[in-house]
Amino acid sequence: MNISKRLATIVFSLLLVAVAGCASTPKSEGTGEYIDDTVITSKVKAEIFNEPTLKSREINVETFKGVTQLSGFVSSQADINKAVEVARHVKGVRSVRNDMKIK
Repeated sequence: MNISKRLATIVFSLLLVAVAGCASTPKSEGTGEYIDDTVITSKVKAEIFNEPTLKSREINVETFKGVTQLSGFVSSQADINKAVEVARHVKGVRSVRNDMKIK
């Protein structure tokens, strides 16, 4: 019986460590958040790619905890405004940070 208690304690400890390792902190994402952000980033990239007025190769997209950051170079302020508008309408985007520059 002593061995089974030790085994149960070890298994419980390993599970606790595994769950704690997947938790998020203010500066890092949990596993589920990382996957969600990856999906959001892909959706934003696809929407920008499908927008005929934007050169999607020059716009970089990153997402962290639902906040999407757009960076890169575009031709005009109108392109910046359009890219931000497109990103804001993607489901899951909480806010958009605009770090794009006009070339």
